[in-house]
Order: sequence, then structure tokens, then C-alpha cells
Amino acid sequence: MFTSVAMQTAKFRLGTTMVSMSSATDQLNTPHVHEVRSRILDWYAENARQLPWREPETTAWGVLVSEVMLQQTQVARVWEPWLAWMQRWPGPAELAAAEPADVLIMWGRLGYPRRALRLHETAKAVVEHHDGVLPADPVKLLALPGIGEYTAAAVSSFAFEIPEVVIDTNVRRVHARIFTGVGAAAPSLTAAERRLAAALMPDTTTSQGIAQANTWNVATMELGALICTARAPKCEQCPVLDQCAWVAASKPEPETVAKTQSWNGSDRQVRGAIMGVLRAQGAIDVARLQSTVEATGRLGRHVPEESQWERAMSGLVHDGLAVLDEDVLALP
Repeated sequence: MFTSVAMQTAKFRLGTTMVSMSSATDQLNTPHVHEVRSRILDWYAENARQLPWREPETTAWGVLVSEVMLQQTQVARVWEPWLAWMQRWPGPAELAAAEPADVLIMWGRLGYPRRALRLHETAKAVVEHHDGVLPADPVKLLALPGIGEYTAAAVSSFAFEIPEVVIDTNVRRVHARIFTGVGAAAPSLTAAERRLAAALMPDTTTSQGIAQANTWNVATMELGALICTARAPKCEQCPVLDQCAWVAASKPEPETVAKTQSWNGSDRQVRGAIMGVLRAQGAIDVARLQSTVEATGRLGRHVPEESQWERAMSGLVHDGLAVLDEDVLALP
């Protein structure tokens, strides 16, 4: 629990314990930033998870594959698929030569299978335009199919040690709580959040600073994933508990709560069940699709209407995840 002295200290640092993201950037106190950064870096040195894509021998391509797989997917679900994927297709050339159907089968139940096809397209682009070598330049990375701002920055930082500012959901939440006193970041990334993240980066004019900046990126992300979680944060284990404006403000609830769509009964559930059948069989008569999918048990008690079956199938075809030839639905 914060003492009155600690509360006053937090107010002195930021003017108030709850400030706008823009004001937080303007009012950053350098000693406070250094203290927060030092503690989080020390915490990471002691508590970093030993993940296979963090091993020194992991290639830049392996880092990219991990980042794509980790999008909206928990680490525990990615571990084994990443190892299997890298064993089968260790580089972009091997993946580029694969058939799309094999790529989708290998993707398995990671979810959001369009990511697999985008990764396949990226591999082809790397082979065609970069001689099979993943570029280090974040601008060139961003030009690859399906590579967004976050992924380009993450690969540049984690694989090539280029000190790009890496901002994901975990980083945004950590910054918001420590420096602005709010429990959750805005629904989408704002310019003020970008400025704050850039201001918090270590000095990158020296080789030591560059190394620290890259570690700071992953350390902040790790703190958000393990300690400063969206639900039930483990504040008592946080290395910057007494530096946190959100704790000083008695952990106010966010003004808006993000709405999440229920999985049960959703089009995503039906699409996922259809993809499961296609991965297992390769192709199936549309007339048998409904009964075959229902037999897998992946729909639970949900019984889709005909319109939802049609919507799910047409969506898969539109997204390039399946092809419909007369009355047969198949992997591409």
C-alpha cells in the first residue's frame, strides 16, 4: 500500500497521479525514468522466460515466425508449433517452396490461419526480392506481405539489434499504469503513446545504450505478460510497485472496457471447425461438410443455421484459406 509520502512523490513526478498520455510525456522526470528502467531491466535479467525463439542461435527468420505466431496467441500454444515449423521450414526458401495446403495443415489450431498464408507470401517475397535473406531495415520489413508496424519493429530489435521502439499491448499497459495512472491503454495506439514510448527508450548513441534499448523493449513486454497483466495483475511482485502512478491512485478502473466477442456460436468458431476438417481430409463434399464438422465435436452445442454455414465457407474462400470447386471444398 502506498504511504502518504509515496503518494506525494508520485504526484511530484507527474503533477497528478492520473494524467493524460501527452502530459505524462511532457512531465517525465528523468531520475524516475532511470529508476523504473533500471528496476525493470534487473527484474528481467532474473525472471526472463527461456523461450526457444530467444535462444542465441535463432535466426532472424525464426524470430519473425515467432512474432507472427504469437499475434493474439498465448506463448504456451506457440512453443511446440514453432519448433515443428522451424524444423520443417528453417528459412524463407524452404517455406516459399511449400504448397499452401501444407502450410495451413502445419499451422494446425493456432488460430487466425490467414497468418499462415501471409507468412508464406512473405517467404516468397524474401526469396524473390531479397535473395532469400530477411532484410534488417524496418522499412523493408514493413513492405513485406502481412508485416505490420509492430512486427517490423520487433524483428529489427530482437533479431538485428536495431533499437526500434517496440509497442505491443503489454508495453502499452505497462506504460499507461506506471506513468499515467490509468489501468488500461486506449483502444488503439495513439500518437501520445508513441511519444511516451520513444521518450522512455534508453539513449542509443552508444553500443551499450543500443543493447540496453533492445533489452528494454523485451523486458517491458515481459513485465506486462507476467506481472502487469490486464486481469489480476501481480502488483505485489512488481519491481516498480512504489513507482507506479496507477497504484498510487488506488488502481482506478478504466473508463471504458473493451468488448470481446463470445467464441461460442461465432462465425470464427464455425470457420475454425471447417478448417479442422479440411486439414484432416484435404477436401470434402459440401453435402457432407455439416455432418462431418458436427461429428468432430468442435462446435459444442452450437447448431449453425444454413446462413452461417454459407457465410463461413464463403469467408474461407474469400480469404484464400479454401477453394470451392463445384460442390467440393478443399484446401488451396
